[in-house]
Amino acid sequence: MTADTPETPGTPAPYGTPDAPRVAVRGEAHLEVDPEIARIGIAVSTRSADRRTAVADLTRRNNDVIALIKAYGDAVEKLETGTYSISPELTKRGRGERIHAYHGRVHITAELTDFTVLGELTTRLADLDLTHITGPWWGLRPNSPARAEARRQAVREAVQRAREYAGALGAELAALVELADIGAENSGGYGAPAPGGSLRNRAAYGGAADPEQTPALDLEPQRQTLHAHVNARFTMTPPDLGA
Repeated sequence: MTADTPETPGTPAPYGTPDAPRVAVRGEAHLEVDPEIARIGIAVSTRSADRRTAVADLTRRNNDVIALIKAYGDAVEKLETGTYSISPELTKRGRGERIHAYHGRVHITAELTDFTVLGELTTRLADLDLTHITGPWWGLRPNSPARAEARRQAVREAVQRAREYAGALGAELAALVELADIGAENSGGYGAPAPGGSLRNRAAYGGAADPEQTPALDLEPQRQTLHAHVNARFTMTPPDLGA
């Protein structure tokens, strides 16, 4: 037989007691902040009756796109190549199938932090032949100070709410029992497309367009909404129920 372990003196019961009632509250915060990152997706395509020609054209166009993006230097924080494909297009003739053409595509993703060049870059990319642009998607970095501020505001809200409940009973907060983080998320969502976020090619291929001849798009950054929520439990001093 084992003896029951007595509770540590001074430790409040998780459900509260008449001498140390418990109050449970939810703290919330909602912030609107400017985005820190803009992401665009570029899909470069090619089509040719000859496989080697298709590969060569796709390679050249891919290199041109990457060179154009890299020309913007520090404004581009990240540049990544995604899927790459070369696939035959079959056509049926007589009793068999023949390869009619080869289609190639490569996907590229770029993240920019300088929004002043974003409109110019997307316009120049859209001027390339067989180039599909999507975006921009606005977002915040995972370690953004705005996320931390939202969490701090949620905690302060929880403390203030609990203090008001205790004050309504003529009591004061005594101790924090539990603080549970139930999520702080960006409702705009990193990677969520802004309205109208699709740009298609508008001119024949032949290199980057002259920005003096092609007006740059005027892209307005989309404000980001942050939500933070916490659950908090406190003990308080005995209430004055006769007040």
